[in-house]
Amino acid sequence: MALADAMEEHDNVFLLGEDIADEEDGGVMGVTKGLSSRFGTSRVRTTPISEQAIIGAAIGAAIAGMRPVAEIMLMNFTTVAMDMIVNHAAKLRFMSGGQTQVPLTIRTMTGVGLGTGGQHADYLEAWFAHVAGLKVVAPSCPADAYGLMLSCIEDDDPCLFIENLPSYWAAGDPPQRGLRIPLGKAAVLREGTDVTLIGYSRLMDDVLAAADTLRGEGVSVEVIDLRTVSPLDSDTVMGSVAKTRRAIVVHEAVRNCGIGAELAARIQEELFGQLAAPVIRLASADCPVPFSKELETAFCPDQTRIESAIRQILV
Repeated sequence: MALADAMEEHDNVFLLGEDIADEEDGGVMGVTKGLSSRFGTSRVRTTPISEQAIIGAAIGAAIAGMRPVAEIMLMNFTTVAMDMIVNHAAKLRFMSGGQTQVPLTIRTMTGVGLGTGGQHADYLEAWFAHVAGLKVVAPSCPADAYGLMLSCIEDDDPCLFIENLPSYWAAGDPPQRGLRIPLGKAAVLREGTDVTLIGYSRLMDDVLAAADTLRGEGVSVEVIDLRTVSPLDSDTVMGSVAKTRRAIVVHEAVRNCGIGAELAARIQEELFGQLAAPVIRLASADCPVPFSKELETAFCPDQTRIESAIRQILV
């Protein structure tokens, strides 16, 4: 819906990626189904299997005044185009003294839970959040996906938009048509006083469920959905943690050098004397994503582990 609305509103928005036209069923997950029939194959361009070509062409088009939306089928495959993304898309505005904008949106998909294995399900958001000049977005629900996508397409800097594979089947409130959600602005989904839970993407479902369970035990949990991983909404996070004095960061990526580490560092730098407990980082195991269903389930945080972390931090 967001892609269609953006293409309807802006003639310079076009899509490119592997198998995204209707002749190929609108992409591997059908996200772009119907768009090439509606807008034509000149604006919905199926490409060869070459991530470097997709991103290189998209950067060139963005520099020339277009607003391309490039699909990289799986987040692991962004590694093939890392030079294009990091050394060109992210840096051209800085290297040109602000004369060259790169209004590029890169859509990509990842996520554990469906047995896609170690080369198809990594969450690599921390890599890209480390790169100055890139904006990194990770929606958790349909309405946010819509509003954040519109904001990414209209942003003058390159944006990486991360879709989570199991979330394609998750129900949620419909978006308000045309409503943009600002990049870099978190959402407070539950207000509370005892502990702050911070997360993003698919695990927000587990975070909310854990918060609701603990509410039944008399624990008041404040829930923050970052929505944008970079830039981080530090003001919302710090305001919440200053109130609750306890923080738990939850993400699907591995724990080592993740977004949780960055948030923990910022919280202790700004609120060290006010904290009632150390910040807890709850993340996936520091190993490749397992293919085995039993190991894959054990790999990633879930509602039970989030509830345990809440109880732990309150002791």
